[in-house]
Amino acid sequence: MGAAFAVALSNQPARAGDPRYPDWPCAQAKVPEISVAAVWAGPPLGDAANQWKDDPKINALVTKVAARRLPLEDAEKEIAGFLSAAAANKATAGKLLFAGLFDTLNAQRASVMNGLERVMRKQREAAEKIRSDTVALQALQDATPPDQAKVDELGNQLVWETRIFEDRRRVVKFVCEVPTTIDQRLFALSRAIQQELD
Repeated sequence: MGAAFAVALSNQPARAGDPRYPDWPCAQAKVPEISVAAVWAGPPLGDAANQWKDDPKINALVTKVAARRLPLEDAEKEIAGFLSAAAANKATAGKLLFAGLFDTLNAQRASVMNGLERVMRKQREAAEKIRSDTVALQALQDATPPDQAKVDELGNQLVWETRIFEDRRRVVKFVCEVPTTIDQRLFALSRAIQQELD
C-alpha cells in the first residue's frame, strides 16, 4: 500500500460542491431546510404550527404516515380516511396534520444531514490517519533490517482502516439519497392533504 494511494484516498472526501458547506459530502446541493411555501399551497396555517402536538389523534397519524417504512400509497390512504372522518373539522385537521408532517419530516431530514456531515468529518480524520500510517509503514519497510512483526502489524491495521473508510464512503453515497426521499415524501403527503381539502 503506497503513499500515493493514501493521498488519493485522503483527497476523496475533501470535495465539497458548495464552499458554504465544506462538510457536505453529497453530489446533491445542500438545502438546509424546506420552506412551508415550497410544499404547501393550502389554507394559511395560522396557529396550526404550534397546536398540532396538542392533538393526540394528529400526533399518532403524523408518526404513522411520516415513517418511510409505510408505503406512500398507504400513507395517502390513511390521510384520506382521517380527513374524510373529520367532516366539518376537515380544514383544521388538514392544517394540523400538515404542520405535524412538516415539523417531523423537516426534523428527520435535518438529523440525516447533520449525520452525513459528522461522517464526513470522521472520513477526513480517517484519511489523515491512513496517510500517516502509510508513511510510517514505508519507513518501517525501508529500515535495515526491517522489523517484520511491526511491518505486519501496521500493514494489517492499514487494511482495516482502509476497509472501514471505504465502507463508510459506500454508506454515505446511499444515505445522500435520504434527504431527497424525505423531501419527496413531504411533498406527496402535503399534496394528498390539499386534495382532500379542495
